[in-house]
Amino acid sequence: MLRESIPDLRTMVEPDRVRRQVYTSAEIFELEMQRIHERVWIYCGHETQVPKAGDYYTVQIGCQPMIMVRGPDGKISVLYNRCPHRGNMIAGDRKGNTGEFFRCSYHAWQFHLDGKLKNIPMMESGYAGTRYEKDKSDCNMKHAARVENYRGFVFASLAKDGPTLKEFLGQAIVAFDDMCDRAPDGEVEVVPNCFRVIQHSNWKLFMENQIDALHPSVTHQSTGRAAHEVEKEIAKQAKAGEALSYHMLSAFATVTIDKWDHFQTINYPYGHCILTGYMGLRPQDPDTLAYDKIMIQKYGQKRFEEIVGVNIHHVLVYPGLSVQSPLQQLRAVRPLGVDRTLTEIWHFRLKGAPEAIYRRSLAYYNLVNSPATLINADDLENFWKCHQGLASDGGDWVSFARHHGHDIEQDGQVSSAPNMGTSEAPMRNQMKAWAEYMRG
Repeated sequence: MLRESIPDLRTMVEPDRVRRQVYTSAEIFELEMQRIHERVWIYCGHETQVPKAGDYYTVQIGCQPMIMVRGPDGKISVLYNRCPHRGNMIAGDRKGNTGEFFRCSYHAWQFHLDGKLKNIPMMESGYAGTRYEKDKSDCNMKHAARVENYRGFVFASLAKDGPTLKEFLGQAIVAFDDMCDRAPDGEVEVVPNCFRVIQHSNWKLFMENQIDALHPSVTHQSTGRAAHEVEKEIAKQAKAGEALSYHMLSAFATVTIDKWDHFQTINYPYGHCILTGYMGLRPQDPDTLAYDKIMIQKYGQKRFEEIVGVNIHHVLVYPGLSVQSPLQQLRAVRPLGVDRTLTEIWHFRLKGAPEAIYRRSLAYYNLVNSPATLINADDLENFWKCHQGLASDGGDWVSFARHHGHDIEQDGQVSSAPNMGTSEAPMRNQMKAWAEYMRG
């Protein structure tokens, strides 16, 4: 139950600004979990995280602890991580293999991998005549209302009604198509371990930052400049392979604000967004050419050119997913509290691609998205500073006014105007969706 009255949500969001309480109110956060995160499609994981029967992976959807598990028939289920007896969590580990069934560690209730009750100790003597009989649904682990799998990416919704996954993703589905199509075998597989980061700030700050095209040249400039100096020295020695790693960082300085303005954001219903303008990390070295040859053999020249020509830097799937498909990166957002947010940072291997291509994208994963990098540290500091500032009485509003009034709206999508790629249109789009979700 909400302990305090919620402010009138209609006064929280205006076309170019929002109230700071949207980020700092614990009561609003609780309502967000109910009306957004526990209703829409939320990314659970990739099917290759649970390759065998009995394999499971735990995940948080809103405030609900869940289990993604593969059954003996190959089907993936998403279950509430709760025993229907006394509420004990069935899976205490993050991942593992439970064998042929789940067994509660408290009173040994057993469940099939689809959540259906298998056995209760003292079934006849202890439960005869009660509501807890073997064939009663009260004895089963509860399922997520809906589960769908798109090209190996598993999503769940805790709401019985709503759009299908494809309807919900809309044009943002290109994130998964682009990633899988870049694999010669048309599939990707997860790299088993992910980076996990807890930021001490509201989850919306992370989502807004992902498509903020102005901040890279400001926030990450010092890292980019230092890397660029090293890159130039290495280039003089004709060590192209070594220079590429530094180029992944130097781009944050060499891709200046005016260049970011040449990119474009395309904003869709439900809060999703695409940032165009891939950063040019596609060299014509022997490793790339070898990959190109394999792709052409698999797809043909015309289809190959279509695949590598997809002009995407970043795709945001609101409210909790950030995908960099050309680099096989994915970040899932799990809100833990009004000022605590877990991000899971995953990397994927392109099936059929040469090892060198995998190692190159893995380098970007480690250099840019790792918790240990300066890039990540820059962002985390800003997130914390933003949350601290918003908790103060220094002002009532958060501004999203950059290039407001210049957006181009057509057929339900809103694009940033030409040479205005640093527009805050994505933030305006997210908060418009937020207001619609919160009104129920």
